[in-house]
Amino acid sequence: MRQSRKIARDARAAAKEGPAGIERRQRQRLRELVAYARAHSPHFRDLYRALPDGIDDITALPVTSKRPLMVAFDDWVTDPAITRAEVEAFVADPALAGHRFLDEYLVTTTSGTSGVRGLFVQDERSAGMEAALSSRAAGMTSFGGTVRMILRRGRTAIVTAPGGHFSTIATAARFRLDHPRLGRAMRVFSARMPLPALVNQLNQFHPAVLSGFLGMLTLLAAEQEAARLHISPVLVVPGGETLTPELEQRLTTVFHAPVRAAYAATECSFLAVGCREGWYHVNSDWAILEPVEADLTPTPPGRPSHTTLLTNLASRTQPIIRYDLDDSVAQRADVCPCGSPFPAIRVQGRAADLLTFPADAQRTATLSPMLLGTLLDAIPGVAQFQLVQDSPTTLRLRLLVNDGDDGEQVWLRAHAALARLLAVNGMPWVTVVRADEPPQPEPGGKFRRVIPLPAP
Repeated sequence: MRQSRKIARDARAAAKEGPAGIERRQRQRLRELVAYARAHSPHFRDLYRALPDGIDDITALPVTSKRPLMVAFDDWVTDPAITRAEVEAFVADPALAGHRFLDEYLVTTTSGTSGVRGLFVQDERSAGMEAALSSRAAGMTSFGGTVRMILRRGRTAIVTAPGGHFSTIATAARFRLDHPRLGRAMRVFSARMPLPALVNQLNQFHPAVLSGFLGMLTLLAAEQEAARLHISPVLVVPGGETLTPELEQRLTTVFHAPVRAAYAATECSFLAVGCREGWYHVNSDWAILEPVEADLTPTPPGRPSHTTLLTNLASRTQPIIRYDLDDSVAQRADVCPCGSPFPAIRVQGRAADLLTFPADAQRTATLSPMLLGTLLDAIPGVAQFQLVQDSPTTLRLRLLVNDGDDGEQVWLRAHAALARLLAVNGMPWVTVVRADEPPQPEPGGKFRRVIPLPAP
């Protein structure tokens, strides 16, 4: 607790000092992290063998990624008491979610949709960073909203996939274990239960904060519009998927509440927080985010990157240094009007969700999931969608239509919009067909809105 308060004080000081103070902290913490990784992680000791001491230039370090790090798990971690076999045995029991592994660590997992399941072990400092930096998300509610929050005792509904050690589940469970009285105000609702049952339970709970994967919150917005769900949250917190401006506006309008978007990953839960201008501000005193091209050269501001490299400066147990996050982001070139001194980005979506089509015999063309999301979010009647690439030239559109709207008309509007987009981008031969089934969630509870062909 004392460490968390110290970090919170320093976080406020960094924001006041501005870019110079933020950069100074970043360089110092990078030097300390690299030195610690070399001293305690056999994997990083070998990886950095030829590098000089005292490095504070991030670009001088090699790039890492999930697959080889998971293969080298026992050499990657800095505590020799942690082994992959022990962690695998721990996460095999869903009842242990949130409990301390080896009486010390928080363990979280990823679903493995990219082909490799991630296993992440966090010490107390790393696990507590999100709360320590929470002041940067302040000001999202009015005075009246704060009063309503207090009157409803801060009741928080988290709509996610039940079971497992996914970050949302494990973090909420840890909070309830550490703070039993406060934890009673936090409830996890299964995204897999029938929608009418979920709506009924949320109506009874009447949350002050509604949190969950964006896909589920979109479904609940449609239920609110249809007057089956009748909650009045003070704050809506979507996560897990790219929030388009259209969806943000819709959630704000439907729930009559501010939307506090956050950009995070299991590898770094405190990565960035949204602002009133619709940008994410990276907590760059504790995390480094590098938008890069396919050849790993920096992507110029204003242009979507091929992928993004993450360095989590708080993670000592499993050093996350220049880690390929497989997300495409665009960095703002100027200062954000909201006044934040932290770098501003927009998330384009996972690089792995880029749709690739043959342009001709030699070339391919790609479409960003952000572009597709912005297009389909603007189609009247679309409650939720999922685009599945079945072949190099075929897309299947899974649609969920708002109550009261004609499903056939919504499909025709969506099909026409997609056909125009494909034609404008030089891919008129790509066929779009309507799926028989509705959008399907992943094991972790996310609704991937764009699902490309599996990599060969």
